[in-house]
Amino acid sequence: MRDVLPDIEKWRARGEQVAIATVVSMAGSAPRRPGAKLAVSEKGELSGSVSGGCVEPAVVHTAMEVMKDGKPQMLEFGISEEQNIEQIGLACGGTIRVFVERLDW
Repeated sequence: MRDVLPDIEKWRARGEQVAIATVVSMAGSAPRRPGAKLAVSEKGELSGSVSGGCVEPAVVHTAMEVMKDGKPQMLEFGISEEQNIEQIGLACGGTIRVFVERLDW
């Protein structure tokens, strides 16, 4: 959290809403470990990472929804045998679960 905290504090000082996404579990190979965080401002500014880029767009989209309705969401990303690499998933073959919540001041 330390790496995203300065940006969160900056966005809060500007009066913006902020959502935080946290990797809560992983199985197999994954780019980031549990505890990795991605903070998203209501203007779409980003700080941190939950995937090294491969699923970040989907997480950001969900973060925007969570900021609007206040309802946290649990996301799961991975590649199954039915999926192909063009679909949202982890190219490394693992699975991650990401919890997205709005930070309420």
